[in-house]
Amino acid sequence: MEVAYRDEIQEGKATILCNLDNQKVQEYEIEIEKIFKENNYDNKSMLIKVTDQRLLEKTGGIIQGMSGSPIIQNGKFVGAVTHVLVNNPQEGYGVFGDIMLKQSRETT
Repeated sequence: MEVAYRDEIQEGKATILCNLDNQKVQEYEIEIEKIFKENNYDNKSMLIKVTDQRLLEKTGGIIQGMSGSPIIQNGKFVGAVTHVLVNNPQEGYGVFGDIMLKQSRETT
């Protein structure tokens, strides 16, 4: 899958891919609420919110084990889930895909 440059990422609808209870990987709707385009120093590049009712009913939002779940927007990989907001499990953070690529190149 093609990786989106951070300038291509938009606030609005996106999806995450995750596997719950060892079931098949499924796509769940989220909203990218805020983008921190200048962020190059930590894993909080995007503020995201789970909007998919199936996922909310099953988990209440982002739970332990979802870290690393791919975030997809407009058919491109934009990043991955990194953190949940402790006081609101429907919201959390994602890291840009370009940061992930850069870090992987530095370690190989």
